[in-house]
Amino acid sequence: MPIRHPHAVGTDRRQVVRIGSRDEMARIVAEHAALRRVATLVARGVSQNDLFAAVNEEIARLVGADATVLMRFESDNAITLVAGWSATGVSFPLGERRPLDAVFLAPSPFGRDARRRGIRTSVGVPIQVDGRTWGVSFAGSSGPGPFPDDIEGRIARFTELVATAVSNVQARDELQRLADEQAALRRLATLVARESPPSEVFAAVAEEVGRLLGAGMATMYRYEDDGTATVAADWGERDALIPIGTRMSLEGESVAARVRRTGRPARIDDYAEASGAIGAHARSLRVRSGVGTAIVVEGRLWGAMVAVTRQPEAMPADAEARIGRFTELVATAISNIEARSQLAASRARIVTTADAERRQVVRDLHDGAQQRLIHTVVTLKLARQALKKNGNDGPALVTEALDQAEQATTELRELVHGILPSALTHGGLRAGVEALAARMPMRVENGVWPGRSPPPSRRPAYFVVAEALTNVAKHSGARRAWVTARVDDGRLRVRVRDDGAGGARPDGSGLRGLADRLAVLDGRLDVKSPTDSGTVVTADIPLPG
Repeated sequence: MPIRHPHAVGTDRRQVVRIGSRDEMARIVAEHAALRRVATLVARGVSQNDLFAAVNEEIARLVGADATVLMRFESDNAITLVAGWSATGVSFPLGERRPLDAVFLAPSPFGRDARRRGIRTSVGVPIQVDGRTWGVSFAGSSGPGPFPDDIEGRIARFTELVATAVSNVQARDELQRLADEQAALRRLATLVARESPPSEVFAAVAEEVGRLLGAGMATMYRYEDDGTATVAADWGERDALIPIGTRMSLEGESVAARVRRTGRPARIDDYAEASGAIGAHARSLRVRSGVGTAIVVEGRLWGAMVAVTRQPEAMPADAEARIGRFTELVATAISNIEARSQLAASRARIVTTADAERRQVVRDLHDGAQQRLIHTVVTLKLARQALKKNGNDGPALVTEALDQAEQATTELRELVHGILPSALTHGGLRAGVEALAARMPMRVENGVWPGRSPPPSRRPAYFVVAEALTNVAKHSGARRAWVTARVDDGRLRVRVRDDGAGGARPDGSGLRGLADRLAVLDGRLDVKSPTDSGTVVTADIPLPG
């Protein structure tokens, strides 16, 4: 209350004003000094814990509070005590997390703490960081009266400095996180570029993801056709590791199961709701939350990368996007691995096919033309002996020899024709297709571009048409077939279509062999053969130069 002198009322009033002005000036000076001290700490980049402790004490002394605390809001509807100050020196349980309601309900643990400290009145001011409510600053008093009317504004000036410090720390942390993430991505990209073994790449991805997200465990799953997932890589604490190659059911609720069902990122913030084999395993490890992202290889869902934690804090809000950047590299590595495997298998099939073709040519020559030529030579020798003896068998033997020679010539012509017809060599692809069409039981429309394609592309194009028309004649029951070939944008595109029964299998030995031949030339073979709708075989062959 104002102090009044009993003898000079006017003088007393002026004195009260002067005293009030001096007190206000002293308060402003003290507040500015406190703000400068806090600002200096912010500029020096001291740790958040030291800054929070200093702010708490400065606020308490300036507003006459008996206790002050700073609390941080968490994403899981909880609040964490990050700083506390008490005039009595009683410590606070720093780092303790409690439900958000515990701050405001009188029967709550925080309410009991306040009563135990003798707090009768309190005021709270939110801390806004980059447009969101980061936390709250509380000041409590054990005195009988309320806080001054301007208490919120005075505390807010300090919380603005706290917000600046938090924002700076978050910006530094974000820069460091980005730097760490880019370094991890570069390390993985190097492994992929070196064509490292899949197990090495997968293990590195799991470790990098786990470390960057601060997760306790990170697992890569490969989805199988029977509704299970195989562990392709696992990283984390030793007691939580799953042996590589373990197959687990995707029934029930788990991050891996959700990704499999939707093909999209998924998260579980409370593993109490998880079920199935994977969910039960996670609960046995006391997992609290987890996130996962799909691994998509050339448009198909290959598997998932999942990171989980035992900590009470939920996984970061951007965890899915951060994992996604790693799964893109995984997809590239898998695609490269599969391409190398397919190329090796294709080369092996080409070698096997070439060996089989050579053996067939040898057998055909040995069993056919070669035998006839040997027979011709023997017969001619007998004819020569007969002629020397003026025998009557000479003309008959010569006739037999000529017959055998003609048959050998025919067989050799047919054999060579099966390898590469002269019509193709001398007349180009259109003439080669015309020769093929003449031997087919169904009508073939020859729509091959009349220009002469280069020999390197002419040969594979001819084999595509020959194989496709042979399949049509043998299996489709078609009455007509259409063959077209056009040069477009530096590539020869050959198309064989029929009106038959359809149902052709692209993985059959003949069509697969064609695909292998084209793959060597960087070409592609596409087969569409719906049942009862005919078959369309399309080859895309690059032209030299």
